[in-house]
Amino acid sequence: MKYFYTFLFLLFTFLLTSCSEQEKPELIMVTNATFPPYEYVQNGRIDGIDPCIIKRIADRLGYQLKIQDMSFDSVIAAVQSGKAHVAASGITVTEERKKQVAFSIPYVIAKQVIIVPENSPIKNSTELKGKRIGVQHGTTGDLYVTEKIQNPERFTHGPLAVAALIAAKLDAVVVDSEPAEVYISQRKNLKILDEPLTYEEYAFAINRKNKELLDKFNRELQSMQKSGELKNIIDEYKSRHSANAADNKVESDTFFGKLGASFRINFIKENRYQYLLKGFFNTIHITFFSLILGIVIGFGVAIVRSTADLTGKMKLADFFCRIYLTVIRGTPVVVQLLIIYFVIFRSIDVDKIFVAIIAFGINSGAYVAEIIRSGIMSIDKGQMEAGRSLGLSYFQTMNQIILPQAFKNVLPALGNEFIVLLKETSVAGYIALDDLTKGGDIIRSQTYDAFLPLAAVALIYLIVVVCLSKLLGLLEKRLNKNE
Repeated sequence: MKYFYTFLFLLFTFLLTSCSEQEKPELIMVTNATFPPYEYVQNGRIDGIDPCIIKRIADRLGYQLKIQDMSFDSVIAAVQSGKAHVAASGITVTEERKKQVAFSIPYVIAKQVIIVPENSPIKNSTELKGKRIGVQHGTTGDLYVTEKIQNPERFTHGPLAVAALIAAKLDAVVVDSEPAEVYISQRKNLKILDEPLTYEEYAFAINRKNKELLDKFNRELQSMQKSGELKNIIDEYKSRHSANAADNKVESDTFFGKLGASFRINFIKENRYQYLLKGFFNTIHITFFSLILGIVIGFGVAIVRSTADLTGKMKLADFFCRIYLTVIRGTPVVVQLLIIYFVIFRSIDVDKIFVAIIAFGINSGAYVAEIIRSGIMSIDKGQMEAGRSLGLSYFQTMNQIILPQAFKNVLPALGNEFIVLLKETSVAGYIALDDLTKGGDIIRSQTYDAFLPLAAVALIYLIVVVCLSKLLGLLEKRLNKNE
């Protein structure tokens, strides 16, 4: 009996512990994991200085940390809209950003530096005027160059700007000092100018309404600063990532040797091909279900609009359909995606793939609707009159006589719309979705090689498009045989 009670006590303790673990409140951190050594993807997970600091703070405060990777442009908006609790992406404290979010105490004093080719005539920042300057969009370097020097060329990621510099598309690149040191460690033909462009403070962004969380973060950061723990984390990751960058360096002198070594580093090492594989399946998933949603919406809108044109009925429905078509076709799909995620689903925790399917499906539906409507209107009016004279209703005639002919006529245009939809999903990374393009971005952020990851992404898209075109061609032949 004693053993039985002991067993019950241990079981109760285990269940209580499990429940307490499950009931840990969630702390959502958003970042742009293409900014080593502060944040980057390593072995399938987001790592770096910022994730490490946030993880230790979350553990001490009793939170379960969840990290989401998205475009740098979106991290502040994610915190502001309540989609995330904290943004940590090497974010510089500025007066403009203070109006949108609250900032923790600074944890790093950083600087913006200038990268130029080894043989560049540019010696300091005063010689940048009139030159082709590259920056990462939305960063402090972007803001400083725009305000103090001139309008720069903006790139989504630092590695892309450096790749443009190597290809002689730019004269200089302005980025943060730590990533800059990693970039040039792999390129003998690049250097950093001695003069820093500007100094800045990094801090964590938190929603202005969440003062309790802000106070907790500040208290923990102060404690980590006093104990030296914060400095140890920063020094460790800087040293670790410098070693990784040196390990990724291509040493071969021959073209095929360089290509083989670059292929191994970009895709084989640490199984980096899996980023492309995961992104590919997510892209196909989003495209397939967006296509179905787009067809459903498109057919409905096309029938309403063509009915109003042919019979003069359904005027109110036709009015709303026209508004829908005007708004959707008149705004970029990436803007629609961000509005749906950050505004419409602001207070709802919804799966990002579902959000992407809704956004791309609604966008595609507008174009499918006009394609199908043009097919309906191309059918001779006598077809409708013949169907009605046989005793069929208007919708029976439309369904059994008009739409089959219209579908065959617009099949090439529909196929083209489906191909466009597949490629439009490449902007899904703005809401922290790992699509095919984002997979290439992650690889570039680790290897700083722009060519092979981009070439692989382009090749995969090309193969899928060729396969879709072939299937559509077979379908057209099948329809022609049936006729």
